Amino acid sequence: MNPRDFCASLSLIALLGLCFPLLSFAQVDDAALSTPERVVWNKAPIAIPLVVGEERLVHFPDSVSIGLPQSLTSLLRSQSINGTLYLLARQAFEPTRVMVRSETDGPIYVLDISAVPGGADSRSLSDVQILLESPQDAGADQSTSDKRSQPLGYTALTRYAAQQLYAPTRLIPRQPGVVAIPVNPEPVDLVLGGKIEAVPVAAWKAGLRYVTAVKLINRTQSPVVLDPRELRGSWLAATFQHNRLLPAGSEADTTAVYLVSDRRFDAAF
Repeated sequence: MNPRDFCASLSLIALLGLCFPLLSFAQVDDAALSTPERVVWNKAPIAIPLVVGEERLVHFPDSVSIGLPQSLTSLLRSQSINGTLYLLARQAFEPTRVMVRSETDGPIYVLDISAVPGGADSRSLSDVQILLESPQDAGADQSTSDKRSQPLGYTALTRYAAQQLYAPTRLIPRQPGVVAIPVNPEPVDLVLGGKIEAVPVAAWKAGLRYVTAVKLINRTQSPVVLDPRELRGSWLAATFQHNRLLPAGSEADTTAVYLVSDRRFDAAF
C-alpha cells in the first residue's frame, strides 16, 4: 500500500481532530513558510498568534503536553505529537495563557495564544521553533553536524516515519542515512485478541534500526483501548498515533502504530 493512500484513508479522522494533522496546502510563499520563527525560551511568556481555520505548528526541543483552560476547549484544537504542537483556532479569541509541560526533564513553557479571523488578505503564519538557547550560544551549526553523524534514537525514528506519511512533500525533512525498505502489505495478527486488523504500510532503515508504520483498524462494534503489551513481536519501541479506537464504521476506527526494531518487520514479528 502506498503510504499516501493510507494517509487519505484517515482524512475523516483528521477533520474531527483525532488524527495526526495534515499540514495546510495553502498557496503561500514556500520559502517563507519553510523558515520557522525562532524564539528562545527565557521564562517570559511566548506570544503565539493564530488565524482562525489555519493550523500553526509550534516545535519544542522535546516531547510536551499542553493543558488548555476551560475557556479554550471549544475554541482551540490542540494536539501534541513528538515535540510538536498542532494548533487550530475554531473562533477568534483574546490572548489566553496556556501552560506546556516538557515530558522529559525540560521546563514548563508559558504561551499566550490568541486568534483573529482569517480573510482574503491574511497571510499564512510560519511555524514557531522554540529553543532553549540561542543558536549563537549553542553553536547551532556544529550541533546540527554532530547530530547528523549520530544514530537516530527511537523518538527521532518515530517522528521521521510519521512525517513521511502525513507531511506535504515540501515539508518532509531530509534525513541522511535513512532509506525506505519494502514491506508486505498483507494483514498480520499483530494485536492479541483478534479485534484489531493490522496492515504494514511503510518501513525505513537507519543504521542497525528499523521503523515500520502499521495501520490498525477496529473490526468490532465496541471501542478499543490499545495497549503496547498486547503487541506480538520483539520491538524496541512502539508508539500509537492514538491509543483508543471507536467502533468499526466510525470516522475514528483507524489509527497507526510505529514500531522500532533491530530487525526487519517480518523477522521481529
